[in-house]
Amino acid sequence: MSVKDLSAKKLALAKTSLVRNLPGFAPLTTAAADYDIVRRAIAHIRGNWRSQPEIDTIADAAGVTATDLHHLFRRWCGLTPKAFLQALTLNHARDLLRGKASILDAAYGVGLSGPGRLHDLFVTHEAMSPGEWKAGGEGLTLTYGFHPSPFGMALVMTTPRGLAGLALADAGKERAALKDMKSRWPRARYVEDFAATAPTARRIFDTGLWKPNQPLRVVLIGTDFEVRVWEQLLSIPMGGLDTYSGIAGKIDAPKAARAVGAAVGKNPICFVVPCHRVVGKDGDITGYHWGITRKRAMLGWEAGQAATAA
Repeated sequence: MSVKDLSAKKLALAKTSLVRNLPGFAPLTTAAADYDIVRRAIAHIRGNWRSQPEIDTIADAAGVTATDLHHLFRRWCGLTPKAFLQALTLNHARDLLRGKASILDAAYGVGLSGPGRLHDLFVTHEAMSPGEWKAGGEGLTLTYGFHPSPFGMALVMTTPRGLAGLALADAGKERAALKDMKSRWPRARYVEDFAATAPTARRIFDTGLWKPNQPLRVVLIGTDFEVRVWEQLLSIPMGGLDTYSGIAGKIDAPKAARAVGAAVGKNPICFVVPCHRVVGKDGDITGYHWGITRKRAMLGWEAGQAATAA
């Protein structure tokens, strides 16, 4: 069997029932399948939001019944379809930016967040030296594997020091995601090892493992400016939002909103370093390296997690 065939077999394994037998992965495998339907539902809503489509119409576009869609959203993110859509509206984003009270804010008030945490994943981080970044990752070994997640297939990349890369891809586009990630550190050595990266994948996407006494360690590999931006992203709590100009001000570079946007777009650890929580100054849910539909899905899913925790 060729290396290419072996890689394809490993990728197929991640999508089969065998994955369901891995501890902690049963709900994630279901969520990964759910995401395909959610993606179609959001795509229909984006294209027809002015007409405020009914749930039956959205369900039909997603290829399921209205009842199935209702149960799917409750299972996938803990919200009804209506509440999920409200979580994605421009007005909701504006309310969060203005700091108005919401169900998410109420969740924080009962202890969902606290002064000792960066955000709900309980992340601790370190940055590699500028020299290591300039060397293009030379001398660095990155272990990677593809795993099911609530937002499609996840490419998890780790080093002995922690999580260094997390990309998300739709079915059939996994290898393109790998190529994109490899281009960031072209001189690094890459080793595919599904079993080695599986515990990190579980730690990221299984909310039952989000514990303050077991922080997820991440390694930020970028320029000094990019690392400063990514560190600021880590301060945005689940259910919160910030703007490019807001981040620029917080890193003492108030005129660098455009450069901040570029750095946000280059964030190699999506979801964990939450670049999806950055929106336009008017609350517009703007572009996202991993797809605008996925960004909307993440924000809605997080709204459900916060509401459930409350």
